[in-house]
Amino acid sequence: MDDAYSTQLTAGESVEATGLEQLMALKEGDTFLVADGWGDMKGGADGLFAGDTRVLSRWAMTVGLLKPSRLSSGVSQDNVFFSCHTTNRPLPPMGGRSAPAGVLHIERRRFLWNRRMFERIRMVNHGVEDILLPLAFDFGADFFDIFQVRGTPRAKRGTIHTPTTDGRRVTFRYTGLDDVDRSSCIAFSEPPARLTHQRAEFMFSLPKGRSLDLFIECGVDACETPDADRWRQNAIQARLAMRAKRRRGASVRGPRSPRFNDWLDQSRADMALLTTDLPTGPYPYAGTPWFSTPFGRDGIISAWQMLWLDPSLAKGVLTYLASRQATETSLYRDSQPGKIMHETRGGEMSALHEVPFGLYYGGVDTTCLFVALAGAYANRTGDLDLIRKLWPNLIAAADWMRDYGDSNNDGLIDYQRGADTGLSNQGWKDSEDSIFHADGRFPKGPIALLEVQGYAFAAWKALGDLGERLHDDRTTEWRMRAEQVRSLVEEKFWMEDEGFYAVALDGDGQQCRAIASNAGHLLFTGLPSLERARRVTKRLLTAEFRTGWGIRTLEVGQARFNPMSYHNGSVWPHDTAMAAAGMAAYGERDAVAQILAEIYAAAAHFHLRLPELFCGFPREPGEPPIAYPVACLPQAWAAGSVFLMLQATLGLSIDAWTETVDLSDPVLPAGLDRLKITGLEVGGAVVDLNIQHADGRAVVIPHHKQGKVSIRTLR
Repeated sequence: MDDAYSTQLTAGESVEATGLEQLMALKEGDTFLVADGWGDMKGGADGLFAGDTRVLSRWAMTVGLLKPSRLSSGVSQDNVFFSCHTTNRPLPPMGGRSAPAGVLHIERRRFLWNRRMFERIRMVNHGVEDILLPLAFDFGADFFDIFQVRGTPRAKRGTIHTPTTDGRRVTFRYTGLDDVDRSSCIAFSEPPARLTHQRAEFMFSLPKGRSLDLFIECGVDACETPDADRWRQNAIQARLAMRAKRRRGASVRGPRSPRFNDWLDQSRADMALLTTDLPTGPYPYAGTPWFSTPFGRDGIISAWQMLWLDPSLAKGVLTYLASRQATETSLYRDSQPGKIMHETRGGEMSALHEVPFGLYYGGVDTTCLFVALAGAYANRTGDLDLIRKLWPNLIAAADWMRDYGDSNNDGLIDYQRGADTGLSNQGWKDSEDSIFHADGRFPKGPIALLEVQGYAFAAWKALGDLGERLHDDRTTEWRMRAEQVRSLVEEKFWMEDEGFYAVALDGDGQQCRAIASNAGHLLFTGLPSLERARRVTKRLLTAEFRTGWGIRTLEVGQARFNPMSYHNGSVWPHDTAMAAAGMAAYGERDAVAQILAEIYAAAAHFHLRLPELFCGFPREPGEPPIAYPVACLPQAWAAGSVFLMLQATLGLSIDAWTETVDLSDPVLPAGLDRLKITGLEVGGAVVDLNIQHADGRAVVIPHHKQGKVSIRTLR
C-alpha cells in the first residue's frame, strides 16, 4: 500500500495529532466507521463510510453543552460493538437547581449492520434527585470521497443539497460530478425538542434511580424509525454473522493461558471483521480505516496465512481476483492482459478517474502470488474442480508473466509505472523511498525485486505441478522456467561478500545492494539453496535486523535506515511472519519460536491487536514497542501473522493428495507448553491434534480422528 497515503491522511484536523491508534473502528461489509474514544466523529480522519464515500462526517454528543467525562471505551473482542461509558459534568441550572458532576451514567453503544449505524444512548440517574437532562447531537454529511478524506485535493466537486427534516429524522443528499445521487439519513426514536439541519436537542426528565434509552440509526438512503426491537433484532443478526465467520475452519487454542488465547481470539476476530462475504466468496479486506477494500496482494497473503486452518478464504480470494483479471493494456491503470488486480475502489473520484484506483493493477507481485496461491490451495485441499474453473485465468496469468512481466526479456519479473498517477514502487514496499542502492540513490527502471522472483519461481513450480495433474502438455516448460528463475536469482542477486541477496536489480541489471527483509520472503518461496538460506537466516537473526519485537524491514546501518519510516526500518508483523516461515522451511525452529514469542509480547502492548506496522527501535527492558502513528488497525495480514508463525514453529504441512499431515521437528515457544488444534479438515477427514512438551520435545497426539488421514511427526 502506498506510503503517500499513509502520510497524507489529513482533512480538517491532523491525523498525526490524534493517531489512528486512538480511533475506534467498526466494519460490516463495505461499510465502516471510525470515531474517537467518546464515539464522536469530527470531520477529520473519521466518519461513517459506505462505498468509499463518507455519509456521516460529523457526529458529536454533548451533555448540558459539554462533552461528558469518559470513564472507559473500546470495541468488544468479537469486533461487533463499540461502547463508551461516560458521566456528566455539572449540568446547567434547571428550575433553580444544578445537578452535580458524576451522578449520571451515560453509555453509548453502537454496531454496524446492513449498511447502517445503530446507536443506543442509555442514561441512568444515580443521583438523589430527579434530573432534567439536556442532550444534544451535532451532525453533518459532507459525502467526501475517501481519497479526499485522505488528503488528495480536488479542484471541484458536486452539489450538496440542503438537508430535509421531518420531526425525528434528517436526510442528506449529494449529487456528484459522476451524476450519481448519494444520500444518507439520521433518525431518532424520540422526536427532538429542537431539530435543525445540523443539530438535534433533547430535554429528558430522568427521575432518580431510573434509566432511559434513546435509539438512533444512520445509513444510506432512507431511515425507518428506530426502536428497541429494531436495535435488538439487528444486533442479533450482526453478532450471529460475525460468529459464523469466526468459526470457519479449524481452531487453535493454547494452554490455560487466557492472555495467549485472547491474542488468538482477537486475531481471529480481526480477520473475521475484515472479511467480507462477496458473491465470489469470503475476501479479507486489507485494513481499516484506509484500506477497507479488496487488495490483491494483501488478500492473497492473508489467505495464505490462514490456509492451513481455513482454506475457504483462499478459494474466495482466488475466485474474486480471477473475475477482475485484466484483459486490456492501460498505462493509467498499469494493466496488461492477464495481470491480477492490485486494488479496487467504489467512490466518486475513482469513477471519474481522478485517481486510478477504481480498478488498479500496479502491483508487480500479485499475478505471481495468485498462481502460487492456487498451487498451495490445491495441495491443501485437493480441490481440482476449482483449479479447472480457474485454469484459463491461471494460463492468462502465466502469459502475463512471460509476455509483459519481463519487460526487458532478461528472465526476471520487473516493473515501471505506466503513468505518474500510479505507484512508483510496485512491490509490497511501495513507498517512494523503499528501493535504493547501497549509497541511497534511487534506481532507474525497470526494477526487478528480489522477492518477486521468488513468487515467480513458486508460480511456475505450481503451474508445473497443477499441469501434471490436469494432463497439460506444457508442464515441462513451466518447470524449466521455475529452474531458470532459480538460477538467475542465485547468479544475479547473490552478494557473496555480504552473504545475502540484493534487494533488487535496476534497469541496467546492477544490484541494489541494500540489505532488507525481502530476502525473508525469498526463503518463504523455497528458492535459495540450503547453504545460502542458512547464511540469510543467520543475518536476519542478528540484532541489526531483530528488534526484540520482530524483524526490521531494513538492516541497521543501511542508507535510508530510519526506525520510524514506513518501510525502511520499521517492523511489519506479516513481513516478520513470512521471514519466520521461510526460515522454518529450511529447518530453523528454535529461533522462529523465539520470534513468535517476541511478536506475542508486542501484541500484548497493543491490546492484543497487532497493527499494520510499528517502529523498529530496539526492545528496552520494561518499555513497550513504539507505535507508528498512522498504522492501520486492524490489518488483515497483521492479524494473520500469528497463525503463519504457529504453523512455522510446528513445521506443519498438509498434503491433500496423500491425505497426510506432517509436523516436522515441531517446537512450541517458551512459556507455551501445549497447543490444541480442533477440527482440522483434510479432504473428507477431520482430526484434532494435541501438541505438548514432553522431555524437552514437542509431542503430537491425534484425537477424534474421523476419516482417512495420516498424522506423521518427522524428526
